[in-house]
Amino acid sequence: MVSHRKMIAALLLGAGLGIAANLAAGGAPWLDAVVRNVAQPVGQLFIRLLFMLVIPLLFSALVLGVADLELRHLGRLGARMLGYTVVVSAISVVIGVTLVNLIGPGRGLPESIRDIARSAPVKPAALPAGEGISAVLLALIPDNPVKAAANGDLIGVIVFAILFGIALSAADSEASRRLREVLQGLYDVSMKLVEGVLRLAPYGVAALLFVMTARIGPAVVRPIAAYVGVVILGLAIHNFVVYSLSVRFFGGMSPRRFFSGVRLAMVTAFSTASSSATLPTALRVAEENLKLPRHVARFVLTAGSAMNQNGSALFEGVTVLFIAQVYGVDLSLAQQLVAAAICVLAGIGTAGIPAASLPFVAMILGVVGVPVEGIGLVIGVDRLLDMCRTTVNVTGDLAAAVYVARGEPATAEAAV
Repeated sequence: MVSHRKMIAALLLGAGLGIAANLAAGGAPWLDAVVRNVAQPVGQLFIRLLFMLVIPLLFSALVLGVADLELRHLGRLGARMLGYTVVVSAISVVIGVTLVNLIGPGRGLPESIRDIARSAPVKPAALPAGEGISAVLLALIPDNPVKAAANGDLIGVIVFAILFGIALSAADSEASRRLREVLQGLYDVSMKLVEGVLRLAPYGVAALLFVMTARIGPAVVRPIAAYVGVVILGLAIHNFVVYSLSVRFFGGMSPRRFFSGVRLAMVTAFSTASSSATLPTALRVAEENLKLPRHVARFVLTAGSAMNQNGSALFEGVTVLFIAQVYGVDLSLAQQLVAAAICVLAGIGTAGIPAASLPFVAMILGVVGVPVEGIGLVIGVDRLLDMCRTTVNVTGDLAAAVYVARGEPATAEAAV
């Protein structure tokens, strides 16, 4: 994985050169030629590589995530885990979207941003035609999943992947087990490709930020700082308010005891920026500090490290709306709802490794018609935000384990 020091250096280099070029030769023909013929193609290459991996990564991750729940066999535990994940992830996205709309970190930039937005080669996904709930429901089900993938109908692909995962979980045959192995191989290969693409991230970030700052100038610095503040504020609210209420009222445990018990896992998550790398520590604190039943802890935390990504869902929602504000793209309520719903579902398919949210952010930007180039604004500061949202993800997995474990005979004396 690319060093965060290289990402920071790329951020500073791209932004610094772009601002200097804007101040020294803003509007000069040679600068426009450099942006159009050098920097922009490099940045677009990076964006295209991210988009290239969205379909295989999203489909394999969602199918495996849903199939691994094994709802037919795990019954109540699986159903409670899935229900909790959807509800709490939705709350996290609502918090993030509300903060972006109230604070508006990307508002107030020059009109030139709107011109860039209008000329960007990104088509918004078609929203449901017609009116009423029936039109929305019909639009969710693709008549041809392959055509949906080819046309960029990511909502249809997500729905098909979830249904496919449920069916794969219910099927119990040698062939279905081999199919799951094939999908696991597809997922592993996709993640290896993501890892390779992210090695090119410093060059893509530098090019994208040079394009942005060369056109806009130093005015872009303020919204980036405001964006970082909004993400961290949203994550803090979700981590310390929502999870405290969850463990108290749904898990029957004191928030003080909960956060005291999970400190080691939170520190590990912050330092590694990886839910998967933190899993052994999370299992240890769940069993030893929180006194949760082993079978509950192993099931919830293993599934949660791949599915219960509340912090990632919040980050993705904030990022999409922030970039839309920067470019002056006024998203309708319907488009915001579509983006929020995809963020919740993408949380299921976000891998528990550093920077795994970035392909999904690029995908959601394309779905709602926001210029994908704007992702260059946030990639440079993503390392800090990745560490923060991973902490929220891991804490959320442990809070979910407390909720699911409540009512199990072995936890009657522990949930005090």
